[in-house]
Amino acid sequence: MDKDRSAITAMRAITISREYGSGGGEIATRLAKRLGWQVIDHEVVVRVAEMLHVSQEEADEHDECIEGLASRLVKSLRLVHPSMPFTVDIPPAMDSRAFYEARCQVIEGAVASGQVVIVGRGAQAHLAQRRDVLHVRIVAPLEARIAYVMSREGLAREAAHARILKKDQERARYLETFYQRHPGDPHLYDLVLNTGILDLESAVEVIAIVLERKARRLSVPVQGLGPAVGLPPYPDLPQDVRP
Repeated sequence: MDKDRSAITAMRAITISREYGSGGGEIATRLAKRLGWQVIDHEVVVRVAEMLHVSQEEADEHDECIEGLASRLVKSLRLVHPSMPFTVDIPPAMDSRAFYEARCQVIEGAVASGQVVIVGRGAQAHLAQRRDVLHVRIVAPLEARIAYVMSREGLAREAAHARILKKDQERARYLETFYQRHPGDPHLYDLVLNTGILDLESAVEVIAIVLERKARRLSVPVQGLGPAVGLPPYPDLPQDVRP
């Protein structure tokens, strides 16, 4: 156990990407408690607000979103009343890129401090090239997520379903806009866990094991990684291979 903990100290961070309602935030909290690390979740909003000298409410409006609240309201009105003449767009209080750049600084500062569990905010893409960061995606079947949001947020089924779709779409658009990646791309992650199958505590256990295993391989050169390393050629060519 001491050897495992020693190896883990070489890792700087864990990123947790999550489908809304999959329990990813709860897993991040439990994981950080188990490891003795810090969770970086809503704290990102607080730090971004301080950096840009705006209110937390304004920073919240841009959190993992491309547009501010006012702009989204106008677009919603256009969808509901397409015949009404909305001739003026209401610009967001501050350009989305400013929030994005501030968010990146917060993420980089957190990784520099080390031993952090970062929830969302595109961290899996922003830190994709760092071998000392573990990237995890939490997913679950839609019905399980609807049940989770109904229970946790006290919403009716239709409202929970709509909230899940909205949050997932906003997060996907954010990642696609700033990183040209989709959050469902499995190659962004070291590990994808389905909480429709695993309970949350088991998910925490699996992540902790994979963290330790990845930490042990940090000293291995890149060319020494991959599924082919250490394996001999097949004794015979597969039947569908023609020389």
